[in-house]
Amino acid sequence: MIVETIPAALDGQRLDRIVALLADLSRSDAARTIEADAVTVDGEPAPSGKVRLVEGQTVSIDPAGVPRFEPPAPDPAVEFRVVHDDESVIVVDKPPGLVVHPGAGNQGGTLVNGLLHRYPELRGVGGDPVRPGIVHRLDAGSSGLLVVARNPAAAEALVSQFQDHSARRIYEAVVWGVPEAPHGIIDAPIGRSKSDPLRMAVVAGGRSARTDYQVIGSYRSPAELTRLHCRLETGRTHQIRVHLSSINHPLVGDPTYGQRRPALGLDRPFLHARELAFVHPATGDTVAFESELAPDLRAWLAEAAS
Repeated sequence: MIVETIPAALDGQRLDRIVALLADLSRSDAARTIEADAVTVDGEPAPSGKVRLVEGQTVSIDPAGVPRFEPPAPDPAVEFRVVHDDESVIVVDKPPGLVVHPGAGNQGGTLVNGLLHRYPELRGVGGDPVRPGIVHRLDAGSSGLLVVARNPAAAEALVSQFQDHSARRIYEAVVWGVPEAPHGIIDAPIGRSKSDPLRMAVVAGGRSARTDYQVIGSYRSPAELTRLHCRLETGRTHQIRVHLSSINHPLVGDPTYGQRRPALGLDRPFLHARELAFVHPATGDTVAFESELAPDLRAWLAEAAS
């Protein structure tokens, strides 16, 4: 169930637009969701998609009533590197710019389309035909490690580990400025921004979120920058990007949370999923994987260090 309280940024907006935003749907699919009685406003069935909501109202969306996209088709043209695969899991090193699964505005050319070409048995794994085998995500602009479940039992086991935060994920980032301490924990709730519904932000009443960071290097050119390892203790949307921006150390190259600072030659946020560890669903052993920085980030660092 998707439950959201209307922020100030959506005050006065039509319900169908809000449902489209919250459920990642087109406006027409949002209208069909409302017509299917899958949406309530303050606990009451939504009368129409044209009704305008006000700040503070609560919208609930039943996923069972959300129209689904057509099942994704296998696509041999999607390029990605497989770090490891066995009968239970696939570990992928995702390149930057590759969207993980189909959604509004991205019906094809996603990692899922590529996975289905190489691993057709994934279809149906996990119960969501649009996201077969997907148990966690990376932003399109991020690169690095992602684990995919290859069968229903593996999907259940991995989802549980990401929900209880026992899976270990470490990201490498470069941020503006120098944090006050070489190591710290950002413990701040994250929810939809009150000023821009397309963004997330640290907000009172948001979902709990914790990011542990460690300084691993610094640069004085082309600006005063710091290189970090960030460990996710929770997994909220855009968590690292939002948390680091909230302490005034946004990621270099981040067009959304970068506080309008220059990109310094990067065309995406400097964020790479470097390490991933989890309990293997079949063996019960802890397995760990590591990914080198993506080529574009390595080249950028080499220039910054020269």
